[in-house]
Amino acid sequence: MDIDVLRVSGKTEWKRLEELTRTRSLTGEQIDELDRLYRSATTDLARVRTTSPDPDVIAELSRVLSAARGRLAGTAGINGTVIARFFKVSLPYALYQIRWVTVGVMVVSIVLALIEGHYLVTHPEAMNQLGTPEQLRQYANSDFVEYYHQDTNAEFGLSVWANNAWIALQGVVTGVTGVYPLKILWTNATNVGVAGAVVTVYAGPWHFFRFILPHGLPELTAVFISIAAGLRVFWALLVPGAATRYQAVGVAARSSMTVAAGCAILLAGSGVLEGFVTPSELPDAVKIALGVLMTAAVWAYTLILGRRAQQAGQDADVGIDAGYYQPVAG
Repeated sequence: MDIDVLRVSGKTEWKRLEELTRTRSLTGEQIDELDRLYRSATTDLARVRTTSPDPDVIAELSRVLSAARGRLAGTAGINGTVIARFFKVSLPYALYQIRWVTVGVMVVSIVLALIEGHYLVTHPEAMNQLGTPEQLRQYANSDFVEYYHQDTNAEFGLSVWANNAWIALQGVVTGVTGVYPLKILWTNATNVGVAGAVVTVYAGPWHFFRFILPHGLPELTAVFISIAAGLRVFWALLVPGAATRYQAVGVAARSSMTVAAGCAILLAGSGVLEGFVTPSELPDAVKIALGVLMTAAVWAYTLILGRRAQQAGQDADVGIDAGYYQPVAG
């Protein structure tokens, strides 16, 4: 096969295929033409690869076919409708599906933190293993507070967001193991318990809560949600239900990644509070109220929009449409 002849003879059809792919609204005849040209270009690509593998022609045809395949399969990319559906349906419904698991994770985390804190407060020998009384007093009255004043507000908030977002992502991605999310839960809860015990003993309980609650409420909520999302994937692996195990895990994993994106947004808000509000001179009541409002907004968003999506028979699976839509006339 003469590659130059093919390039010349196919150029018109390839160009027309590109034009139809970019056309926003197709008639019935244009859809048929798009399908025919796509099949023809696929044949051309196969001929090039088997008889005269010219890299330039292969690259050009692959690009054209990739775009046309996306149009035929309905994967038109991100647009306003997709974004709106994500925030109105996919995200709140995904959060709604794991709401009780999230509550369970929250309760277990609080109980673990209280147990750890109570043990340290009631067992001075265990507390002394953390450091000398002078070191612990220094931490409670100085280091614990100065932590929120390091770097600029923006730099500190950004670094906190990056660290917490990474933890949340780990909780989701490693959920299929069923173990690592629980490790994150244990580590996070015991760390809070240790910090709470030290600060409570050497600086008083209010000193601890006035610095933790403003950003800690939404921050910990995001961590609880991410762990719950990860555990849902593990549960789908164990109990796939009517679907195959592969399908059930796929749906749960896609939904969990949707949750991960939502957690990243929530943690960004928490980072703003931790970087700008917690170390500020605002009254404690105002700072804590901001954290409470942000957390309440997350739960209202989950319960109201999530329940509405469920009642409307919507689906949180962002991958459900890929490859199933065909272009329609109009």
